[in-house]
Amino acid sequence: MKAGEVLPPLEIPVTRTLIVAGAIASRDYQDVHHDAELARQKGSPDIFMNILTTNGLVGRYITDHFGATAVLRKVAIRLGAPNHPGDTMVLTGEVTAVETGPDGATARVRVVGKNNIGSHVTGTVTVTVPAAQAASDDGSPS
Repeated sequence: MKAGEVLPPLEIPVTRTLIVAGAIASRDYQDVHHDAELARQKGSPDIFMNILTTNGLVGRYITDHFGATAVLRKVAIRLGAPNHPGDTMVLTGEVTAVETGPDGATARVRVVGKNNIGSHVTGTVTVTVPAAQAASDDGSPS
C-alpha cells in the first residue's frame, strides 16, 4: 500500500430492496426510505438510501480491498446526490497517505461514490492493515 494507489471501482446496483433493507438494519424508519408515495409527497422522485447504508457500503469497499483483517479507524463522509432505486453507484478510491507503525500500516483513502446524477458520497477513510498483512502485501517476509 502506498500513496497514489488507486483502488479498483466497485459498482453497486441500487435496488429498492437494498434501500429498504439498509434502513431497517440501521433502524431508520423514516418514510422517505421505504414509502415511495410519501417520499414523492415530500419532494423526492422516489425513496432514497440513508447515510448509514452508504457508510456501510463505503466500509465494505475499503475492507474488500485491504482484506478482512483491516481495521476501519475513521469514516468521514458527506452525502450529495441521492441514491434512488435503479441507480448504480460506482465507488472509487485513492490512497492519499500511508504511515507505518508497530501495529501495521495506516492509510488515508479518499473515496467518491457517483451515480447517474452526480456524487452521492465523498469522504475519507482511515484504515489500518496489521503488520503481518502489510509486510506480505509489500512482498516482504511476514
